[in-house]
Amino acid sequence: MDKNKTNYSVARVETYTKTSITKAERHNERKNKSYSNMNVDLTQTPNNIHYKRCETTYNEKLKELIDNKQVSLRGLRANAKLFDELIFDINSDYFEKHGGYEFAKEFYERAFHFAEEEMGADNIISAVMHADELNTALTEEYGKPIYHYHLHVIALPVVRKEVKWTKKCKDKSLVGTIKEVINQVSHSNKWKSEQVLDNQGKPVYDKKGNAVLIKSYSLLQDRFFKYMSDSGYRDFIRGVKGSNQEHLDDLQFKIKKDTERLERITNKVEEKESSYNSYMKYNKQIEDISNLGKQKKFSKKIELEQEDYENLTEYAKKGIVADKEIYELNNRIDNLRNAVDKWKSLNRLY
Repeated sequence: MDKNKTNYSVARVETYTKTSITKAERHNERKNKSYSNMNVDLTQTPNNIHYKRCETTYNEKLKELIDNKQVSLRGLRANAKLFDELIFDINSDYFEKHGGYEFAKEFYERAFHFAEEEMGADNIISAVMHADELNTALTEEYGKPIYHYHLHVIALPVVRKEVKWTKKCKDKSLVGTIKEVINQVSHSNKWKSEQVLDNQGKPVYDKKGNAVLIKSYSLLQDRFFKYMSDSGYRDFIRGVKGSNQEHLDDLQFKIKKDTERLERITNKVEEKESSYNSYMKYNKQIEDISNLGKQKKFSKKIELEQEDYENLTEYAKKGIVADKEIYELNNRIDNLRNAVDKWKSLNRLY
């Protein structure tokens, strides 16, 4: 076990429409009955902590906020990104070395307060710490279950927007003046990049004269690290490119294990085929099985010796089961590799 492993704080954002948010909701609120492609241990789900619980669905909560005129979707397309998911994370090993579950609860409660400052407390729909996802790589290292503690916060990206009187206004003296101020849902305006400043506080430009910008999510990482450090949490550094390495390590570990299991199953199939060929004393390929038995007179039926029939049936069943397991494992490995590619692409955003 690497005693000197560096721990990274990670804050990232994913966006959702009214339609796509339902998938995130099922995951975050544990509304699925099973999680075949994840290491979710539903027996540990009661350990998940809600710092803010959504008593309805996410979309119903959004409608409530709109009806109460707390937020506005004015001018947005039907497929606009309305929900932001802030995900806060640090290596599982960090929590294991600082007190485990109880420490993680306190840490993410503070992270939740950070999210309240970032998004506005009234704009947060749900905030839940997951404590039921097994970290398979660390579990094998420690020889006991190690869970991946992290925080999901669903919030609306709201900005204050001044709505001005237009030329259609009958009172021309009002044109151009402020009519009202609304809380506009707008992901693009919420997460604007900022221009880099030099040591004298002057804007920095590249060789072509274009402003050099810092991505908004990178600034979020900066603020999260500072907030948690100022709150007294130590022994980690600000997430950098590649700070999702723990997820990659865990996914690569699962790919390795599933590949090994697939190889074992494939070897068993080959062993059974070899055993069957030895038993039947035929030096033929599997397709030659059709030559077994003899046709009954005046009938299309094939006769087999009882022992041959029983063994043929047994191996046929085992072959079907093995084919199914190989198919499922191949799909699982493909899904895990896709997940690795997704994490790598996310790293480039921060």
